[in-house]
Amino acid sequence: MKEKINWQKELLESKKFNDKFSKNLLEHGAKNFMQGIYLGYMYSRWRKIRDLDEDDPGKNKVK
Repeated sequence: MKEKINWQKELLESKKFNDKFSKNLLEHGAKNFMQGIYLGYMYSRWRKIRDLDEDDPGKNKVK
């Protein structure tokens, strides 16, 4: 069984997004549409940092 990873907590600890806005967003969640878009961007960046992005076209090139 896969363990549940708290990506928000992991990003907060890594200090990759350490400005006040991002920290507040990770701790309290999105309050409007644009914050939700930015939160999705941060999740996408976390997946790339952790090398979990299976849909990355760079990795799926045919040689």
